[in-house]
Amino acid sequence: MSPVRPQLAAALDYLRDGDALVVTKLDRLARSTAYLLLITETIQGKGAALRGLNLNLDTSTATGRMMLTMLGAIAQFEREMMLERQREGIAKAKAAGKYRGRAPTVRAKLDQIKAYRAEGMGATEIARRAAVSRVARAIDLTHSSDGACQAPCRHRLPMSTNADQS
Repeated sequence: MSPVRPQLAAALDYLRDGDALVVTKLDRLARSTAYLLLITETIQGKGAALRGLNLNLDTSTATGRMMLTMLGAIAQFEREMMLERQREGIAKAKAAGKYRGRAPTVRAKLDQIKAYRAEGMGATEIARRAAVSRVARAIDLTHSSDGACQAPCRHRLPMSTNADQS
């Protein structure tokens, strides 16, 4: 179904005729009506049903399918409205000079961390001096300048900085 959600894809693949995929909340299953309907279509194509526990929703009935579509559209509308309000709030805060954005991550300190490491400093001391967690420091040191992992890890995004690429 989606490479970003391998467990959902595995669950959908495992469904058999007569099974039911049970979810606690529909908004955790899909963020858009179109994606929700695609998942539902996949489930129905396997002869299974979707059940939402928080709303006592069952797509094995015509009423359940209608309610799923309506609730999915309402959930998508709510999410889009929330994001719109968030963008407006951020723009207003920026205009007032009150918005500074997210605090710098360990990536911003990567050159400093690598310099400490080159000096032979231990992980605990590096973490203390750079004010980062030992885990974050160790993860960033496992990546080369092109962002490729040098050790087994679960990152989907490169962990390099612009400074690393020069």
